[in-house]
Amino acid sequence: MKIRKLLSVCCLLAVAPVFVSAQVAEAPKDVNGVVDNTPDSLDKAITARPVPGSSRRGNNPVLFLVGNSTMRTGTMGNGSNGQWGWGYYAHNYFDPQRITVENQALGGMSSRTFYNKLWQPIKAAIRPGDWVIISIGHNDNGPYDSGRARSSIPGAGYDTLNVVIKETGEPETVYTYGGYMRKYINDVRQQGGNPILMSLTPRNAYDDKGKIVRKPNTQWLMQVAAEEGVPFVDLNEISGRKLDAYGKWKTDYHFFLDKIHTSRFGAMMNAQSAAEGLMASHNPALAPLKAMMRNVLPPTYSVQRKGGRPVVFITGDSTVKNSDNDPNGMWGWGSVAYTVFDTTRVEIVNAAQAGRSCRTYLNEGRWDRVYNSLQPGDFVLIQFGHNDIGPINTPKYRGEIATGRDTCHVYRMQAAREDLSQQNIIDQRLKTSTQVGSFEVVYSFGWYLKKFIQDVREKGATPILVSLTPRNEWNDGKIERRNDSYGKWYREVVEETGVEFVDMHNITADFLDKKCGSKDKAMKYYNRDHTHTSLLGARNNALSMMQGLRQNNGPLSQYLRKKQLK
Repeated sequence: MKIRKLLSVCCLLAVAPVFVSAQVAEAPKDVNGVVDNTPDSLDKAITARPVPGSSRRGNNPVLFLVGNSTMRTGTMGNGSNGQWGWGYYAHNYFDPQRITVENQALGGMSSRTFYNKLWQPIKAAIRPGDWVIISIGHNDNGPYDSGRARSSIPGAGYDTLNVVIKETGEPETVYTYGGYMRKYINDVRQQGGNPILMSLTPRNAYDDKGKIVRKPNTQWLMQVAAEEGVPFVDLNEISGRKLDAYGKWKTDYHFFLDKIHTSRFGAMMNAQSAAEGLMASHNPALAPLKAMMRNVLPPTYSVQRKGGRPVVFITGDSTVKNSDNDPNGMWGWGSVAYTVFDTTRVEIVNAAQAGRSCRTYLNEGRWDRVYNSLQPGDFVLIQFGHNDIGPINTPKYRGEIATGRDTCHVYRMQAAREDLSQQNIIDQRLKTSTQVGSFEVVYSFGWYLKKFIQDVREKGATPILVSLTPRNEWNDGKIERRNDSYGKWYREVVEETGVEFVDMHNITADFLDKKCGSKDKAMKYYNRDHTHTSLLGARNNALSMMQGLRQNNGPLSQYLRKKQLK
């Protein structure tokens, strides 16, 4: 077959115009730079996908997702290679009592190969009132008639191309990208379903203006959607704008191993973007689907910004926020932060949670709640360390790789996770589904800190890194210092990011060395164990914060009280 020769063009639809001598475009090159072997093990891959329609509950509708590896990555779609498709998280935005979501996507498929190999069972399962999101096209490239033979003709026109597959001798008519979209639309409508066209996820690639490249498929999809009268959501643009705002370092970790397949962060972001696009659409046809959606607005803290005051968000573990209600009980210093900050000029939100590491604070959605609440001029105090180094892939699944440098590894979880429903999880939809056999990319202690720092700066707020409180462990009349571990990692992060740093660990330790000299005498600053502080100890750590901020003379120091409240 010679590409770009003059061909007779078949009419795809009865109402479509007929061209008699059109020139078919050369098949586009594969710019993804990855090899997805899923189609080479198609039988195994098909078994990983749900039987079409099997999720249906009673007479409730089903939302079918049609896509490729950016929607379901890998043969099993379980993140074993560190990559996740956004279809894995899509169900979080729909009420399961009213509609179920089936991720029917499969890696390596183009609009052409999906239609020819996977579509018919899905079509047969569609009932009146069901919904189908069609977001596919990353693989519509390569040869028309050999190899995977998965390319569609570029564009939204009605051109066709008759080919014979070289390896099999099988004849096939190839349609334009828009032609395959019309096929899906017509089939869904024949079954009484509701088709939705959605543009592709963005790649980690930049144009000559330093912006994420927008895919040309978007224009073709918009044209087909307008002609066919179906809803269109520009996922490519919604997610692309977010990546533009993130900057290169953050954008990079939204992908994993290559420039097209997303990490958990990227998959969750794309799922959120898809939900936002659906909810923001003014197309009245989407009203019934929107009525079944939930969790689209991101969680935030309700903060009264009196007179435009900035907010100081404090993140951390039980040394920052504990029971904080019994004068003789355990206290975190964040609960007495009002003793050192001028609360007539700044608001304080203690967002810390006992028992958390950087990893679990992020995985449970707690960090996202802070991030979503930030406004320019705010401050975030970031203090972790007591729970961060320990078991990584066994309960409580909170350990991280012990270094301040960037690194990560895919771990398989080896034991059942405790029931998180009993832990006052802020946002169930954002936590990872950690259970026996599940996979997670775990990063280093320093990486999580850098993520938090970058996120704060992205929002126009100021991050301040705070070293962990010292433990009441002594040797030769000196309290324990962890400067060769956490202290070293903190300083590596500070050196790399230039973030303001309050060394509460050593400020408090210096005080206790001088004031107490032994574990027994220092015990009045602690409560029941060597880590958790008494009310006196919490107030003392707050004073260390005041001292460190004053020494730094940074922007937050102007909001300190002249002296600590008693």
